[in-house]
Amino acid sequence: MERLQKVMAHCGVASRRNSEKMITEGRVKVNGQLVTELGVKVSASDAIEVDGVPIYQEEPVYFLFYKPKGVISAVSDDRERSVVTDYFPSVHERIFPVGRLDFDTSGILLMTNDGEFSNLLTHPSHEVPKIYIAKVKGNPLKEDLKALETGVEIDGRKTAPAVAKLKSSDIQKKTAIVELTIHEGRNHQVKKMFEAIGFPVLKLKREQIGHLTLTGLNPGEYRELSKKEVSQLTVDAKGLKTGRRHTRQTK
Repeated sequence: MERLQKVMAHCGVASRRNSEKMITEGRVKVNGQLVTELGVKVSASDAIEVDGVPIYQEEPVYFLFYKPKGVISAVSDDRERSVVTDYFPSVHERIFPVGRLDFDTSGILLMTNDGEFSNLLTHPSHEVPKIYIAKVKGNPLKEDLKALETGVEIDGRKTAPAVAKLKSSDIQKKTAIVELTIHEGRNHQVKKMFEAIGFPVLKLKREQIGHLTLTGLNPGEYRELSKKEVSQLTVDAKGLKTGRRHTRQTK
């Protein structure tokens, strides 16, 4: 048995706090009965409705996906372009991406059906470190990278401290490879940061989220996360001493 708001969060209805608000507002029914008080517990056999729409309880699953370039970080697209869920034909749970990667950006992307887990990893105050490799136009100097590290203004707001490392520089072609580690997840953030210092991104790949890397995977491939990996992500995101209990992960 789990608390109703926790089940709603796992199913991706809303965060746990917003799920509690929905309950107290009289928007949730369990087995046809209106529930307005917190503390109600439900089992997998209970029928839950939110605003008259049934939600389905699934066992949580967690995947690490190597998103290829030219794929939408969504479960569907009205222009019929390729989306990330196209690469999971054998997965029957209703998974979705945790956050997003741009259409023309490749790299590591987490997929799950656990809404609470997704909210935790994408909440502004709980962002885990993410490492990107960018090929940029031009040859940035130390002071340019220092600006990235101390923060640049994008969309009217300064970015949080970052770590920038020059991996290589081609003077003749006027391009460079830079590794950038950030803890935020703002829209097009990495591209905008480089644009802010005058070095447009030509190619971008996300190589790491927290402790997770793409080792052993090719573009378009995925693997299921272990219970230990999921727990460690929770620790990374929230600073917990112990992770939440999860099920159906490989040992």
